[in-house]
Amino acid sequence: MTDNAPGTAAIWPTLRARDARALIRFLVDTFGFVETAVFGEGDRVDHAQLSWPLGGGIMLGSVRDAGTDDPWPQQPGHEGVYVVTDDPDALYARAKAAGVDILQELRDEDYGSRGFGVRDPEGNLWSFGTYRGEPTKDA
Repeated sequence: MTDNAPGTAAIWPTLRARDARALIRFLVDTFGFVETAVFGEGDRVDHAQLSWPLGGGIMLGSVRDAGTDDPWPQQPGHEGVYVVTDDPDALYARAKAAGVDILQELRDEDYGSRGFGVRDPEGNLWSFGTYRGEPTKDA
């Protein structure tokens, strides 16, 4: 196995979009993802990487036409992604100001997280919160 470079993630959620360039703009402008790489011509996005400032990120591309040889036949609008944020209140305010479809209002959870949930223009579900997961147990 190859070691990951410092600051990189080993798991990348992937999305397909009907309008990948619009989804990229939405995620960058509304939530602060960083457009790291975008490959494709015109409206088509063959591959895009959006990095998250706290680490990791997502990969996405344009949905392909039915009947094409698609090794990853993922349909748009069927994904759910959780994103860690240190300031859910500010991110929630940005989402509200942008008119984002809020599915879960900002709230504190029983397990110690503070966060909220939204739907993006493609129909994917996004949850932003302070929960970073439980530490792994020592072997």
